[in-house]
Amino acid sequence: MTAVRTTDIRRVKATRYVTPLREGGSVPAIMEADDDGLYVVKFRGAAQGPRVLIAELLAGEIGRLLGLRVPDLVLVDLDPTLGRSEPDTEIQELIVGSGGLNLGLDYLPGSIGYDVASRFPVTAEEASAITWFDAFVTNVDRTARNPNMLIWHRQLWLIDHGASLYFHHSWDNYLERARSPFAPIAAHLLLPQASGLAEAKERFVPLLTSEALQRIVETIPDDWLEATGDFESPASHRAAYLEYLETRREAADIFTEEAERARERVV
Repeated sequence: MTAVRTTDIRRVKATRYVTPLREGGSVPAIMEADDDGLYVVKFRGAAQGPRVLIAELLAGEIGRLLGLRVPDLVLVDLDPTLGRSEPDTEIQELIVGSGGLNLGLDYLPGSIGYDVASRFPVTAEEASAITWFDAFVTNVDRTARNPNMLIWHRQLWLIDHGASLYFHHSWDNYLERARSPFAPIAAHLLLPQASGLAEAKERFVPLLTSEALQRIVETIPDDWLEATGDFESPASHRAAYLEYLETRREAADIFTEEAERARERVV
């Protein structure tokens, strides 16, 4: 598996609303930007709010840090006046309510969704890497019902991490919850193939340095943090995210062993 390991988040300006993607409740859309690129944009004005964008950004960049295939992420500056010409009232309201910075994922044209029936080959190494990563970021959304993976150019790409890091919807006892074994890993789509979870842990934990995690946390826009109202300042909010991720890293043995036990029950 190869990917560019970077935490540089480019900023682009949306120039055209192309088409909605009516999957799930957030109604993301394909939009064109001033770099001539097409992006799948997740909107800050959607019902789930900015925490979903934060989870998408943090989990996506952590995945890229680990060398997993996650589409490039960009911050999309959206002028709400783009919604004036949209005939669909729901979409118009979403655009108008999402002025400012939103999150975009590089659009992968011609990609198809992964499911078990596709019989696309996934090696034990790749399955283990993806499963371990999802356990680290507590992603509950890589199941048979919602695989959230795309096949593009004969490779597997990971998308839709907004359901990750769900601890931040309530910050009570967040460091205690960072040590969770993460029982939902039992429903992970690739768990039966993930025979190298211990090896994945040994490979990935050294990459999750405090410096690397801090660089990722620093990419969260201030206004996303301020919009949640969870902390007095963006600095204290980022510090809490970093502390959670560092504590989660130190709990690697706990959630890796839970995943291995869950796998024993399904193979």
